[in-house]
This record gives sequence, structure tokens and C-alpha cells, in this order.
Amino acid sequence: MSAIVEAKNISVEYITGDLRNIGLKEFVMRKFTRNYHVESFMAVNDVSFSIFQGDMLGIIGTNGAGKSTLLKVVTQIMRPSKGYVRVNGKVAALLELSSGFDGELNLKENAYLRGAMLGYTREFMDRKYPEILEFSGLKDFEQRPFKQLSSGMKSRIAFSIASMVEPEILILDEVLSVGDGAFREKSEAKMREIIRNGKATILVSHSIPQIRRMCNKVLWLNHGKQVAFGDATGICDEYEKYLKTGFLPGAE
Repeated sequence: MSAIVEAKNISVEYITGDLRNIGLKEFVMRKFTRNYHVESFMAVNDVSFSIFQGDMLGIIGTNGAGKSTLLKVVTQIMRPSKGYVRVNGKVAALLELSSGFDGELNLKENAYLRGAMLGYTREFMDRKYPEILEFSGLKDFEQRPFKQLSSGMKSRIAFSIASMVEPEILILDEVLSVGDGAFREKSEAKMREIIRNGKATILVSHSIPQIRRMCNKVLWLNHGKQVAFGDATGICDEYEKYLKTGFLPGAE
């Protein structure tokens, strides 16, 4: 069985220093005279994993671990400096809840806009939109400008669109933690439905109980490096120990 997502030795290097804030002419002159200072850091450093049909992968790590950067590589928003990722299927990603929406358009118009960005036809969205609206619980706000919605409402409609258009791979970055308890439960139930249908899901979350409930595999990142990848239960146990002690597995 082939992998739905296969990442091999992924590294992402960010360049910082003098060259970021100068014009082309000054860049050429500084390079010619070797009068410049360049620094770099590895946001993701040699990360590998594979997920298959039915898998739900949880990505864990403290702030700055490289989780969101790795997701941008998987969704092909960003190219890795080294390594490769192969994705077999249509991806719907919720990386930044406010991205891809127009604050001046209303909720319904934005739903169609996001659907178009995901590659779906108007006819398809005509069929799915009532279901999207019902799932989000925002029928009373359908005609309201998007900029007037709360962050929780925005997350609900964004999640509803991504999950209802039946992606083969659904990628979620800290979005199931937004909204009230009832909607979080409904969102998790929807994720389980997607998994039962043979799809794959990647979830970034700081909630270890949520990762335990939903994920069968876990990828643990720390300062861009891969600490562990494999069975969710064992890795979550080790991660919780790390949060208490500050010591990584195998560290002396």
C-alpha cells in the first residue's frame, strides 16, 4: 500500500542578516566587495514520516518547533531546502484561519471563494453549501460581512468548508481548539468520519489529550529536529514527561 503522504529528509533553512532589507543595487555592491553579513537557521531539520489511508497524524512540539513550517511544505506552499514530500490526493489545509477570506464579503460569498480556491466548481459548492452552513451553526450570520465575525465563528466556517468538501487529505493547524465545547466535539466526530472513509488527516495541536483521542501516529518536533515518530500513545507519554522535566528522550 502506497503512502498518502511521504516526507523524506525535509529541511527548511531561513536566511537572515544584512541581505534581507537592502535593494538589488546595494546587494550587488556588497556581494562584490564581500561587505555583508548572512545568518541562517534551520526551521525544519531532516524530518521524515509517512502516513497511509486511515491514519491521523498528530504533530506536537513547543512553540518554535517547526510544526507550521513543516505543514507549509506538505501543502506545497513552501519548497524545502533539502528533501522531498510526495502527496497522493487532494489537500484541504487550514493553516491560518483568516487566510483566503475577504473581510468585505459575507459568509456565503467567502464559502464559495474558499471552495474555488480548493479547486471545486460552483455546481459542487451549490450542492454542499447548505450542509456547510448547517454544520457551522452560523445560519443567522450568513449575510454578515466576514470582518464582523468573531475568530471562533471564522474558525467554524473555515473548518466546515474544508471538511465538507471531502478532501482526501485534511490538514489542521490548531483549529480544533477554537470554538465552544459543542463545536469541538462535532469537529472531532467529523474527523473520525473522514478517517473511517479511508482518508488521512494531519493535526497540529498543543492539546495532548486531544492528540491521544484522535491520532494513531505522532510526530514530535523540537527546534526543527525530529525527536520521534510512531505510535501515538508511547510518544505522548514521553512528551508529557519532557514537559515536566525539560529532558528529551536519550538526552544526557
